[in-house]
Amino acid sequence: MSKEHGKYDHHKGSDSHDSKSKSKSSKPYTPKKKQKNSVVPGVSNKPVQPRAIQNAFVKVPVVLGETTVQIDMDAKIEFPEPVLEIKKIKKHLKLTQCRLLLPTNKLFIRGFVRKNIQYATPRSANRHQVLSSIHSLTVDIPFEAVTEIDFLNQPQFHSNPDTRDFTFFTASKLPQGFSQKEKLLSADFSQYDQISGEVFNELPYCELLYSKFIEYDEALDRQMGVVYGPDGECMDAPFEEGTFTKVEEKMVVELTLKVLQNQQVHIDRDRDHHNNKY
Repeated sequence: MSKEHGKYDHHKGSDSHDSKSKSKSSKPYTPKKKQKNSVVPGVSNKPVQPRAIQNAFVKVPVVLGETTVQIDMDAKIEFPEPVLEIKKIKKHLKLTQCRLLLPTNKLFIRGFVRKNIQYATPRSANRHQVLSSIHSLTVDIPFEAVTEIDFLNQPQFHSNPDTRDFTFFTASKLPQGFSQKEKLLSADFSQYDQISGEVFNELPYCELLYSKFIEYDEALDRQMGVVYGPDGECMDAPFEEGTFTKVEEKMVVELTLKVLQNQQVHIDRDRDHHNNKY
């Protein structure tokens, strides 16, 4: 009885030991001391000359042209509440279309200017001061234009080959009433034969390199000495202050575009080296 009890205690003790070891191993490791930043030591390196094919045909983007386009814009912006003054304006150019219409040099451009306007709206006022809160309004001002580009490299463009119809000669029996020695000699109208094809050209694409904005914003309904709150109530304010809700914007946008097309180019390293040498 005591042996069995001792044996039972032995197994119980081993189970408790295993559970403790499992609980310890399941705990995540946490360093006792805070890790300090250390400087990674520099190591030496050895330049390696890459191996390259000296004579090859490659397909790479080829620059067709670069152009700077000027777009004139005129828009009216209406605010959702009275504006005491404009504090800051941020602008970003977004292009939604830049398409070269082959085989011409006409470039169609379409997009919008994202404009974020931070402005002050009166909350309370008296004849000596105006208390305002800063709000912002984000609007998209669209534009579109067509311009001509001068090609630095000619685009690759091929139209579909001409469609040609052809037929085959047949000799068939004549119906009753004709001589049995004769036959109907004509084209075969039971089938249609044609030679046609398709050419799949690489579509030119654009990259936006640079944009510049020149703008003039003018309030349309501002009256000096008249200040309105967010609910439309008229407030006493210093005589030189005034609020407005409409702005007319005149803006000139300059953007620089790169037009590219994937083309097959022959690279001959020996010939290029020979030309550069002499």
